[in-house]
Amino acid sequence: MTTLLYSLSISARATLDLHSLNNEGGEGNQIQTRMVNVIDQNGLLQNVNAISGDMFKHIQAEYLTRLALERDLPLCAGCRTFNANRINADPDFIVRTKDMNDADTLSELLTTCAVDDIEGILITEGGRSIPRKSVIEFGWVVGVPGSVQTDSYFHVKYATERSSGKRSEDREATEASGSNLGQAIFHRPASSGIYAAICHLELARIGFNDITQEYALDADQRAARARALLESVLYTFMQPNGAMRSAQAPHMVDFSGVVSLSSGPVPAPTISPLKDDYGQQIKAVKERLDGIAPGAVEVYDFRDLSGFTEIIAYLAQNTAPYTLAYNR
Repeated sequence: MTTLLYSLSISARATLDLHSLNNEGGEGNQIQTRMVNVIDQNGLLQNVNAISGDMFKHIQAEYLTRLALERDLPLCAGCRTFNANRINADPDFIVRTKDMNDADTLSELLTTCAVDDIEGILITEGGRSIPRKSVIEFGWVVGVPGSVQTDSYFHVKYATERSSGKRSEDREATEASGSNLGQAIFHRPASSGIYAAICHLELARIGFNDITQEYALDADQRAARARALLESVLYTFMQPNGAMRSAQAPHMVDFSGVVSLSSGPVPAPTISPLKDDYGQQIKAVKERLDGIAPGAVEVYDFRDLSGFTEIIAYLAQNTAPYTLAYNR
């Protein structure tokens, strides 16, 4: 029997060792890692390493696009070529919609491209500004205070063919350290620790026109997009791409947490894994919700990546997006 999903939330802790997935840039020969300020579970301000939600959203969108290409889901010309402007880079769409009102343009977007439907986009071509809100949301993947450490490691790049000007630059930059000429010295960060991750999927909004408050897609197309979305989220946490993977691919040591889902118009509860008892709190919220929306929310634990894979794979094969009541 197919279960209808209104929303789904993931609250998890990932143990990542020796990664450098998200950096702020460089200063001299030192790469700066991204740091953020958070309030810990004891109410104290902490400065910790973090990976931006933008990074994970880009990873997930790329997996979704590849799945859409493989399964022949509709894609705009921009998404087919992995153009960052997506449907704004589709001249045919721009021509078709130039005389349409905002509501009709949004419906045309939903039928034209599965990725823009799910990931969201702001249509700006033709002097317009028509937003499509994303169906999926990622928070920062942030280090749990006291459980993450960033170190800087010394590296040397040796170049055999160098101009006299470049050798002079190297001489000035490396004389103080006593290194050999022709060797470019730099420092690269690597972070290890336990990271808190949150993600929320509004599955009921797949194919939903927020202006007309109606669906632009049939049930089969919405279900196909939901399956691709769920699989793309699984692959995102299975292999988090990002910066410096060629020499610092992260060691995924552990991935555990909670998947909560709702089968009616109730948000799937999320508690930040920055709090040690986040799993118990999510279950407690579920029990309280049963008093006002019996059976609407379910909570599933997973202890490792295998358990997470099992849950998402089951949902991808046995669920479909919930349809809002006034569209049934």
